Amino acid sequence: MPRTIQLAASLPAPPERLFEMYLDPVEHAAITGTPVTIAAHAGSPFRAFGDVLTGTILQVVPQRLIVQSWRSPHWGAADLDSTLILTFLPEPDGGRIELVQVNVVDSDFAGVCHGWEKFYWTPWRAHLTRQ
Repeated sequence: MPRTIQLAASLPAPPERLFEMYLDPVEHAAITGTPVTIAAHAGSPFRAFGDVLTGTILQVVPQRLIVQSWRSPHWGAADLDSTLILTFLPEPDGGRIELVQVNVVDSDFAGVCHGWEKFYWTPWRAHLTRQ
């Protein structure tokens, strides 16, 4: 049965900067440490971590919201694509990303949950600290 993830991360940069970093392939790769295919318009393909994550940008509201389909090769052919919604909000000391990810397959739910901290939030904080 597919499940839903709800997470949030506070990062030491304005939300507009975080938004731009996520959609910029060079910045995104600098955060994750692997090549990324991504662009800031609907219909753009998304690939990360050597195609471990694939999908499509479904909607972009500049500086505010990114919606994308998302899939892992660990999922079965009959499993639905996941939908990822990232909302970028201001905070006193930077920005906050609120994440909702629906249709995450049960067999990969724990891995995806932990993966956001391990592969995104922690390295993103480190990247911002080094800048």
